[in-house]
Amino acid sequence: MSERVAKVEVFTLTIPRETVYLGDPRPGESVNAKGYIVRKGNRTVYPTMDRTVVVRLETSGGLVGWGETYGIVAPGAAIAIIDDLLGPYVVGRSPQDVVVIHEDLYDLMRVRGYIGGFYLDALAAIDIALWDLNARLADRPLVAMLGGRRHERLPAYISGLPKRTRAERADFAAEWQAKGFDSFKFAAPVADDGNVAEIATLRERLGPQARIACDMHWVHTGEEAVSAIRAMEPHGLWFAEAPVKPEDIDGLAHVAARVSTPVAAGEEWRTVYDLVPRVARRACAIVQPEMGHKGVTEFMRIGHYAQAHNLAVIPHATIGMGLFMAASLHASAALSAVSCHEYQHSIFEPNRRLLTGDMDCREGFYSLPTGPGLGVAPSEEALSLLDKHSP
Repeated sequence: MSERVAKVEVFTLTIPRETVYLGDPRPGESVNAKGYIVRKGNRTVYPTMDRTVVVRLETSGGLVGWGETYGIVAPGAAIAIIDDLLGPYVVGRSPQDVVVIHEDLYDLMRVRGYIGGFYLDALAAIDIALWDLNARLADRPLVAMLGGRRHERLPAYISGLPKRTRAERADFAAEWQAKGFDSFKFAAPVADDGNVAEIATLRERLGPQARIACDMHWVHTGEEAVSAIRAMEPHGLWFAEAPVKPEDIDGLAHVAARVSTPVAAGEEWRTVYDLVPRVARRACAIVQPEMGHKGVTEFMRIGHYAQAHNLAVIPHATIGMGLFMAASLHASAALSAVSCHEYQHSIFEPNRRLLTGDMDCREGFYSLPTGPGLGVAPSEEALSLLDKHSP
């Protein structure tokens, strides 16, 4: 009889950070009692710390697999779903049935409309942990379980330039360029002098060969986005991310049909079903799956569907402690359509101490962690923090 899942545990991990995501608060922005800040540029709430939800699965034979999902706001929602509902339905199952388990757990709540949000975040953590166990049982790296490795190295782009002024942001990008990175993305909500001035300054500082993308943070109507993208195009815009509100499929298609810049979308999606109507409308040229929202099973389904429709895949990468980051790299390495991967340097680097393993990003490229499963696990320091923040 194959090994079965015997125990499911769920934790939170909270990590202070020196610089708030997207930089210091702008005029009119303040941190509330829960440590949240709402960015006026996109009306979105962010925490002032790094926080994540971590799942630990243990088999009847004592093998351990790790998973992780978003915990940046209201982490108790994902924890309750795992602890009260999903976890008990995983106990007794074989990790080798990971895709079947994913489908079974998805089916539990689909007729009630829980096909996204916190429910799928919680399922993503379970799914990653099961894939980790599945690969460890086979004593193989996760990428091998996903069909094999298509990329020896994954190109990385610098995401976010958390400095106060436009000149400082350009200097900061140039520092990363000197370290071997040639691709960058700036965030429109904190481009205080406007997107055109931002990309013009970056282009002048980084030169003609650098790739420069803009994260537009879902705030525009279709017509507004077309105008904004066209204004940036003379400066060599690599791609335009999230130009319209997430619900506005018609608007996304409108933009994609009227600009020469590739349009990117998808970090907020949870399943391949979110991609299907966008493909039908030819609404984007680049798909950006986020492992922390999707898990390995849906990440690969999205990647294969994108490949079948000749779309590029450039995964999104919010990072907690790095477990789902490792999963994202393994899955990305198994997909030929992946051309680059986001590098959240302001989170990845300071949080490296929280993992064992050799996952790295240097000179413009990621290197996959080696070893079985994810190739990473919580460090002793992380385990002590997990104990402090367990529910």
